[in-house]
Amino acid sequence: MSARIGQHQHGTEAARSWRLPGGIAVEMPAAVMGVVNATPDSFSDGGRHGDAQAAIAHGLRLVDQGAAWIDVGGESTRPGSRPVAPDLEIARVAPVVAALAARCPARVAISVDTMKAAVARAALDAGARVVNDVSAGADPAMLPLVAERGCAVVLMHMQGAPATMQRAPRYVDVVDEVLAALDQRIESALAAGVDEGALLIDPGIGFGKTPAHNLALLRALPRFSREFGRPLVVGVSRKSFLPVVAGVDLAAGERDGLSHIVHALIARECALVRAHDVAGARAALALASALTGTPADRGGDV
Repeated sequence: MSARIGQHQHGTEAARSWRLPGGIAVEMPAAVMGVVNATPDSFSDGGRHGDAQAAIAHGLRLVDQGAAWIDVGGESTRPGSRPVAPDLEIARVAPVVAALAARCPARVAISVDTMKAAVARAALDAGARVVNDVSAGADPAMLPLVAERGCAVVLMHMQGAPATMQRAPRYVDVVDEVLAALDQRIESALAAGVDEGALLIDPGIGFGKTPAHNLALLRALPRFSREFGRPLVVGVSRKSFLPVVAGVDLAAGERDGLSHIVHALIARECALVRAHDVAGARAALALASALTGTPADRGGDV
């Protein structure tokens, strides 16, 4: 680990609340980031929201269900997926972002899920307030854009690229290596002029990891929180490792129950859980809150 990680710590206890650019407040235990896939080939919903109007309607439903954030993506990053042209990705996400930014309550943050600076720029112009980059700024123009716009950014760890990342993930120590890789991306972001207060961190569950790697990272969430001192975003929703670990055979749309078990277990260790079934995630977080005596999440009424 570099000395930089030590500079992210907030005393001996991990920070539990943050104020991001644009007045976005996040805290632990987690709130819910709802997923809007404006794509024809999503692993989770089979492209049911590929049409802009369908995606907008779905996003508004997720807000009604209590999503604190809405994450809009126009390029599938499922294992084996291939990149799409920036113009096509912009055409998919920009109208959805614009409509949601205009119609959602001010408390709801709209993020764009993209690895391309050109797409991020178009989405920010349309009203997005956050860039959610699964490549953690691999596009050389991405981090300078985030610095220029002064927006929040999620830096996620991924080993490889979506097309190949699940072929043979390998680590000597997955926790140490993911921490080190994210530390390097934080260094790059700060060097590009991104304010430390704009950063959120995602360990990248399922992105170039085996089920054992995913479990190790989930167990290590308290360490990620302590060492970085930044809000954690965690996405386990409907991912294929869940039925593998549970020993059952479930299609993507049948995995919400397993997803929500994990959401309840990790809520105290992260600021946002990224979920497809927002109502179910909210219910799981509320139950976890009641059992542990911690504050419930900050979304709307279920």
